[in-house]
Amino acid sequence: MKKLFSFSIILLILTSACKSHYIPKISDGFESKKLGNIWRSDKFIPGDLEIQSNIVKSGKFAAKITLHPSDQIDDEKGTILERAEIMEARKYTSIEDRIYSYEFCLFLPADFPIDSTRLVIAQWKQDCKSGKCDPGNPIIAFRYISGELNITLQTGSEKNILYSLTDDIRNQWLDFKFKIRFSRQQHGLIIGHLNDQKIIDYSGITAYAEKYGYSFPGRFYFKTGLYRDKMDQSMTIYVDDFEKYEIIEN
Repeated sequence: MKKLFSFSIILLILTSACKSHYIPKISDGFESKKLGNIWRSDKFIPGDLEIQSNIVKSGKFAAKITLHPSDQIDDEKGTILERAEIMEARKYTSIEDRIYSYEFCLFLPADFPIDSTRLVIAQWKQDCKSGKCDPGNPIIAFRYISGELNITLQTGSEKNILYSLTDDIRNQWLDFKFKIRFSRQQHGLIIGHLNDQKIIDYSGITAYAEKYGYSFPGRFYFKTGLYRDKMDQSMTIYVDDFEKYEIIEN
């Protein structure tokens, strides 16, 4: 009887812990004059983010992110990296083997540089608690290089291109909708739409295994903005209508 009572208590604690991390719908249309609390602000330096009203997808405001040459956060100073990104707060990170819906809109202005320098404009990364994970690349990355948009998946040493677009994507809003289950098992899932057209329908492994240094169960976070190797030219991107929620399977 005592053992049964103890087991019930443990089960109750575990169930409560799972429910406590359930992610209801969170969203940000950037309609306030400051960055919403669903985001972290430690991935850009002061002055790189502006909530403005000149270019918007809906409502009256959208986020404008500008990356200037030599813009580096503290722990990347002296490297070849430059970044200005907004990143979802830790309490909203996704948990392995659960399904999440993400929606967000990006806008690259007409004069956005066409360059061969490595550039990522949105990404999902797997949290590395040890700080010693290798590879440390994003699981899913939106790469815009030499005027071509590639969406890549990496769960090992190689990157796989899930989608490629060579059309000019500048001077128009790009409306992305994704349904994702991060998993180191074969039931991982990535279903992606761009402007209501399905562009990705992938099932398989969508997370790094423990042998790469990633603990189980994994946590995953979303970032968007500008992440690149060093350049002598500024870049600007606009973000609007972000939404995320967990999909509960029956």
